[in-house]
Amino acid sequence: MRIAVPNKGRLHEPTLSLLERAGLHVEETADRQLYADTVDEDVTVLFARAADIPEYVRDGAADLGVTGLDQAAESGGVVAAASEAADGDLVDLLDLGYGSCRLVLAAPEDGGVSAVEDLAEKTVATEFPNVTRDYLDRVGVDADVVTVTGATELTPHVDMADAIVDITSTGTTLKVNRLAVIDDVLDSSVRLFARPDVAGDPKVEQVLTAFESVLAADGRRYLMMNAPKKRLDAVKDVIPGLGGPTVMDVEADENGNGMVAVHAVVDERDVFETISELRSVGATGILVTEIERLVE
Repeated sequence: MRIAVPNKGRLHEPTLSLLERAGLHVEETADRQLYADTVDEDVTVLFARAADIPEYVRDGAADLGVTGLDQAAESGGVVAAASEAADGDLVDLLDLGYGSCRLVLAAPEDGGVSAVEDLAEKTVATEFPNVTRDYLDRVGVDADVVTVTGATELTPHVDMADAIVDITSTGTTLKVNRLAVIDDVLDSSVRLFARPDVAGDPKVEQVLTAFESVLAADGRRYLMMNAPKKRLDAVKDVIPGLGGPTVMDVEADENGNGMVAVHAVVDERDVFETISELRSVGATGILVTEIERLVE
């Protein structure tokens, strides 16, 4: 099985980190810019431009692809399940939780476009013409779409367009160029995509489970502690655990009191207060560790 991943840019390192954490260590090769083996002999990684990855998957050069939803939507149809797929569609298997951005409709702050309806018979410049046309169709506005390959935010100021559809993360570039956001076109993040014909393959399911386990572990911590058996109910009341704690009998303390070991998964944001409350109900030897993967 082949997984296409970004070969450079802001998505490259987070994607390699995800593969590593999921147990798919990428082996160093002399030709790493093009492909690499992983520790799983059945899985190979292909390195490609983020914008080209959807076509790699659609054309069969790769079975899975990791890239932004904006890139996949620009290149063709995206569906949530293989059963919904038409010819050429990609299946959006999993939101990987990084590379978040928005495609927005924006226009000059002091211009004549302040609402979507104002675009009728006007011109929109963008690097995402297909997404933009789909959006205009959805909102029922007839406007011309001009494709540009860079510096989109400048086009309204040189009379190339009345508005733009462009990517923004913080909105700073739009403000610098005196552009105001009129509407959200698409919320994007990095996703795991598959062709419909392989979406249910056991190996694809294995990769999907591995990625899900990494995402499930993010923001979670593993707590281990000892507590008097008679205080177990109080300890359980304190722990905001994932499905309840694991409890095991241990040797009695020096005073002969029955003891238990309690293990639980908690949200990272709850750890600080939880530890204080656990100590107040008699827990000792509290240990907090990070979780690499969590299969729920």
